[in-house]
Amino acid sequence: MSRPRVAEKTKLHEGSATGGSTRLETGRRVGEPRWPALIAVLAVGGLFLALPLGLSIGPRWLFPSAIGLLLIPTLVLHRSGHHRLDRWFGFAVTSVVTCELVASVLRLVTALPSRREGPKALLVSAVSIWMSNVLVFALWYWRLDAGGPHGRDAQLGHVAGAFLFPQLTMLPDAKTGAGQEHWSPNFFDYLFLAFNTSAAFSPTDTPVLARWGKLLMMLQSLISLTVLALLAGRAVNIL
Repeated sequence: MSRPRVAEKTKLHEGSATGGSTRLETGRRVGEPRWPALIAVLAVGGLFLALPLGLSIGPRWLFPSAIGLLLIPTLVLHRSGHHRLDRWFGFAVTSVVTCELVASVLRLVTALPSRREGPKALLVSAVSIWMSNVLVFALWYWRLDAGGPHGRDAQLGHVAGAFLFPQLTMLPDAKTGAGQEHWSPNFFDYLFLAFNTSAAFSPTDTPVLARWGKLLMMLQSLISLTVLALLAGRAVNIL
């Protein structure tokens, strides 16, 4: 989605196994790719289509249509360089998927005691909501940390943010030897962080420093715990 900015007479670093955005040895950095976030939003829309009608808001076409109407101007604004408006439309897209996620969790909680949905439908719904929880909060972390992708694009290296990634704790010589002296997180790093938060209820190898990050992780862990508790409760009832 982004157009790489290439400085003259520069040489690219090879990407490492630890991920992060590709950088230039001198001059400006290569822009952080946006396509993983776009795929994540589309995946969330697909996962919510798998929910029964009783667990979604409005008709089945409403949520994908709202996402599509917001994504089109977001892509156009990004390609045309209107990054301020692009950023706000991005926040709108993430807010819409977050509202749908929270509403689906609440409907799942109410559907279990009433037994409106069968065991198979509840299982599919719980898996869809759990996976959506990972993707939605990965989008928030990616969009908010260190000024978001546009803020990170303006820096040659990631030196501070809401999350203490392992690369930030490396000694300068070690970072240079590993080709990580200009390392910066991209969407896959935030996806890994969000997956660990949902699976282990903790950030594992990446401590969170900012209060807003702690609040978001608390909410994500609470949603994940609620979904898993509902699955366990339903399994006990079946047995």
